[in-house]
Amino acid sequence: MQKYQPGLMNDPAAVILIAMGANLPTVQYGAPDATLRAALARLANGGDIVIADISPFYETAPVPVSDQPWYVNGVARIETHLPPAGVLARLHDVEAEFGRTRRERNEARVLDLDLIAYRQEVIATPGGMHVPHPRMADRAFVLLPLRDVAPDWIHPVSGRHIDDLIADLPGEQEIRCKP
Repeated sequence: MQKYQPGLMNDPAAVILIAMGANLPTVQYGAPDATLRAALARLANGGDIVIADISPFYETAPVPVSDQPWYVNGVARIETHLPPAGVLARLHDVEAEFGRTRRERNEARVLDLDLIAYRQEVIATPGGMHVPHPRMADRAFVLLPLRDVAPDWIHPVSGRHIDDLIADLPGEQEIRCKP
């Protein structure tokens, strides 16, 4: 297998985006923001994924609204020659390594890594992968950090610019840039 060489995918249409979030501390890494940084380092450890850019972290209220602790969220732009299924498998491997278990939807979690965009591809497999992420356009905790790493991004299904998607977000989502 040829080792990945960074810088080969600078075209905005070639952007691969990972959303990340956590609202529970881990024994090994502590606070959610430290866990997110460690997870990104682990993701890049194999050499076939390069972390090209990382958004600032945002503190966000749970969506849907609940009594869970607030989340820390961000988006990373990566470069890789792995196919979408390979990237998703790596994300799930890192989640499992960090103690993520999937019991119920929208539960509190130590780590959540989602493949939200893979170039301009649209992928929908029954019971499996959906890219772009089907709910990303409704979530401030994805769109605001996404704009930080890909300010010219266009949603491959709707054809809408990231700024237009942000302008249409519902106003009740609470989000603030983490100091």
